[in-house]
Amino acid sequence: MKPARSHDIAPAARSPRDRYRSLLKPLLAGLAAVLLAFAFAKLGGEVVEGDTRSFDLYFLHGAQALRAGHPWVASVMRDLSGLGSTTVLTLFTVICIGYLMLVSARTTAFLVAAAVVTGSGFVSILKTAFGRLRPAPEFAELVASGLSFPSGHASNSAIVFLTLGALVASSRGSMPERLYILATAALMTVLVGVSRVALGVHWATDVLGGWAFGAAWALAWLLVARRVTGR
Repeated sequence: MKPARSHDIAPAARSPRDRYRSLLKPLLAGLAAVLLAFAFAKLGGEVVEGDTRSFDLYFLHGAQALRAGHPWVASVMRDLSGLGSTTVLTLFTVICIGYLMLVSARTTAFLVAAAVVTGSGFVSILKTAFGRLRPAPEFAELVASGLSFPSGHASNSAIVFLTLGALVASSRGSMPERLYILATAALMTVLVGVSRVALGVHWATDVLGGWAFGAAWALAWLLVARRVTGR
């Protein structure tokens, strides 16, 4: 009888580890989504009770002083803030959906559209529920309308950039490529949120809440996509 060679049995030897990893990854992602949702709820409670006022005022006054001492900051922050506008995020989403339809990934395209549309709608509901007012206009570089918590720019940019970044990263085989793509998506999300505080149109906790909600929403929908598409 011919002895089995090492490469003949390698797949069988690796399969238990692969099954373990395939189970562990969604569990960790689910845990992260739950923790982020809990952090959002906890922060929302602190905001309602007024316990974040000193924290928020510290960053509001700091941002005002930064703009006064460095006039160029306001211009840069306006540009970064535009990355989280409804127009830009809609454009990113439509381009992504169009590409997914082109490569016949219609289910994934539908899930992306559903994640973004429902996430944006839920942010509006949360804003109404919390009813928090924005910082006073004299502290802001520009006047923005609407309610404050959670930040729509921070929430929606997290939903769009993190969801699209994860989808693109999942199509790459190299770990450095995946990490670069995910880091870029996270950086864009962070820059949009920071710009809203720097411009004085949001309290710092509005942005923190937006990041927590948006990241939790993106993770939840990515788990749905994994379940539906098997990826």
